Amino acid sequence: MFNAQVMVSPLQTGAARGANRSSSSTPNDKKHNKTRKRNVFEAYLSKEEVSAGLKRGELIQGPLRINPKKFHEAFLPSPDGMRDIFIDGVVSRNRALNGDLVVVRLLPREQWKVVKPEVCDGDKTSALTDTAKLTATSRHVRDGSKSPDLIIEAQFECGLEEDLHTKLSCNTDNETKETPQSVAVNKVRSITDDGLQKTAKVVYILEKKHSRAATGFIKPLTDKNGELAKKCALFSPVDHRLPRIYVPLADCPAEFVVRPQDFASTLFICHITDWRADSNFAEGKLMKSLGQAGEIEPETEGILTEYGVDFSEFPNNVLQCLPQNLPWTIPPEELKKRRDLRKECIFTIDPSTARDLDDALSCKLLPDGNFEVGVHIADVSYFVEEGNALDFIASERATSVYLVQKVIPMLPRLLCEELCSLNPMADRLTFSVIWKITPQGKILDEWFGRSVICSCVKLSYDHAQSMIENPDKLPGVEELPPVSPDHTVQEIQQAVLSLHLIAQNLRRQRFEDGALRLDQLKLSFTLDKESGMPQGCYIYKYRDSNKLVEEFMLLANMAAAHKIYHQYPELALLRRHPPPQTKLLNDLIEFCDQMGIDVNFTNSGTLHKSLNDQFGADEYSTARKEVLTNMCSRPMQMAVYFCTGMLKNEALFHHYALNVPLYTHFTSPIRRYADIIVHRLLAAAIGRGPALQLPQEAIQKQADHCNDRKTASKRVQELSAELFFSVFVKECGPLESEAIVMGVLNEAFDVLVLRYGVQKRIYCNALPLQSSHFQQVGKKPELTLVWSPEHDGEEPVHQVISIFTLLEVVLKSDNVPLKYTAVLKRPGAAN
Repeated sequence: MFNAQVMVSPLQTGAARGANRSSSSTPNDKKHNKTRKRNVFEAYLSKEEVSAGLKRGELIQGPLRINPKKFHEAFLPSPDGMRDIFIDGVVSRNRALNGDLVVVRLLPREQWKVVKPEVCDGDKTSALTDTAKLTATSRHVRDGSKSPDLIIEAQFECGLEEDLHTKLSCNTDNETKETPQSVAVNKVRSITDDGLQKTAKVVYILEKKHSRAATGFIKPLTDKNGELAKKCALFSPVDHRLPRIYVPLADCPAEFVVRPQDFASTLFICHITDWRADSNFAEGKLMKSLGQAGEIEPETEGILTEYGVDFSEFPNNVLQCLPQNLPWTIPPEELKKRRDLRKECIFTIDPSTARDLDDALSCKLLPDGNFEVGVHIADVSYFVEEGNALDFIASERATSVYLVQKVIPMLPRLLCEELCSLNPMADRLTFSVIWKITPQGKILDEWFGRSVICSCVKLSYDHAQSMIENPDKLPGVEELPPVSPDHTVQEIQQAVLSLHLIAQNLRRQRFEDGALRLDQLKLSFTLDKESGMPQGCYIYKYRDSNKLVEEFMLLANMAAAHKIYHQYPELALLRRHPPPQTKLLNDLIEFCDQMGIDVNFTNSGTLHKSLNDQFGADEYSTARKEVLTNMCSRPMQMAVYFCTGMLKNEALFHHYALNVPLYTHFTSPIRRYADIIVHRLLAAAIGRGPALQLPQEAIQKQADHCNDRKTASKRVQELSAELFFSVFVKECGPLESEAIVMGVLNEAFDVLVLRYGVQKRIYCNALPLQSSHFQQVGKKPELTLVWSPEHDGEEPVHQVISIFTLLEVVLKSDNVPLKYTAVLKRPGAAN
């Protein structure tokens, strides 16, 4: 008897998360169910089966990515770099969580997802059955269009293919009756691979990368008289990608049993301990109560815990690794080993609030008209000895995590804010790279070495920007932070201006050589000093002073990469950036062609030039460029750390965005562990330190861990900004802004809110409309909104929504904590 693969449709999983998702039982099964529960999930393969399947190419491994907006959808990168593999539903995901490293088996081609309609010869209809079309029509109440893309989307949302395949596969009659369903599957079989997306199911979890921690709420079980309700409560995670969890009542507050309603808005942390194959629900342990949902500190702690960020105090065995005799001074014997740069005009340029200053700059004019430029980086590896407890915890944390209101440091504050931080008027140990360089940015000579500096001033980006914008105006002493008496303000200003001149030439040359930069809007906040609540927010401006620092950091990182790779071709820790995902890039090229947007995707350089040359100089050109930049970022892959000995093809070392063959991170060892490894390699390469103790495999393992923690840190930073903006909307809203349309769907559209840089989806059913109509105008998607008249006797107002349409929106806080909605203002409405 054929054992049909049971697939749960997205609608079922979406509507009933936590409901029984197992397939229906036969009478025989029901008898057995009295004594045993039927499995919801398939048993995992054995390690031996997985190893053999991967070797034979029958199985595929990769990181699982679950759609945060449609939790029934999950994806895995395809080994061929084409369209991601689709994993449909909770059952196919087989208890794996977001970020886990999983092994999957591809499903038969008949079960692959249709992503593009195929047009048959002599027939202008898409390759779908009448049944699919009927289903689609019933789904889109207001939409009268016959767009094939929408019909296909509706077909799969309704889980039709799953039902069709099960019926066909289970038919054991010799004569198969031709049904509308069989016609559908036969037509799916006739579609070319380009119109299909591979689907798969998880058969093994190689590594549980997800922390298994969740924030959420507790409530009693529905069946209050059942045996389970006497032992457990139900934990509902805020993140819908996680399962609901049974937690012991013993873990809950004592008052919960009597007055559960008192805890309806209390946020808890839960840790998943098990998820059995016979249950839709995981099992877990309630760790702690965080406080009221929607408040900044409880929500922040929840975010940090969910993403596995260690924010605990450093233990004593780690603190014992730090210098104990304070105030600490540089030992005389160490000074003798280093190049003494303390009399040079060296300074830092950082955000005004920065306390971990890990890079400084110097620049002086030489008699021949060239410049001596130095990049001086905190010598963290002097304090973090390889293999000790401090090194271990730094390697585990791997990165500092920057929240809106605070920093979770990688290293104890004694190091990152004092002994390693290049604070002004304090002797500090550094690792320097010094170049002899022409005004045009051509490097004539290069020196690497351990050094000691004494920064003469702590400049902010604002200070440096003011010098750049007013080169003929000498800043007054009162306009700057304290300056060392050994150096004049004029000397510092001249160094900044010289660096700016060289940086401009370096930057121009970089982009002429094919570099790419995709800038996306970044939201910054002003906080109340006493309450810590957001008082205001603004789009962070990336200015010439930022570009100045960036150019020399890039130059130093590239120089370090070449140095360590030349000396240690099998052990170097570098950073590569793979090219865009082929299929997503092809889809974007097709979209731009449909929209009439001329973008050259040949390489990173042509893409950068296209983005900067595409739009005019009117006031909305920046907004339109922002939309296109966002679209172009979607096919891009993440840059990753790697050990050179583990990749035999040197072409794979290439950094796509920078368009350079070798790159690494050297300039931020206070906040990135990868940089500490690079410093150790560099010290050994120049004969100023011991050889690295880590073998190739251990370096790669650490590189992978740094990649994971960097990804988590980036997401935590984004969630922190989202948290503060949600609170800001609640406290200071409603907020009005212009918005530009980024995407058009059949019943909704996405906008970029220009004043705040946030993206929101606006749904037609939330607006006072008579109707909405989706259509393709040529190849461009277009949504027509028909607004209901405000007064009797008035005509309905028609409004056309397409890509790049400018709109007026209002951001309003919802009743649910941390939720806010973008509402489209009626055309012609008064401000």
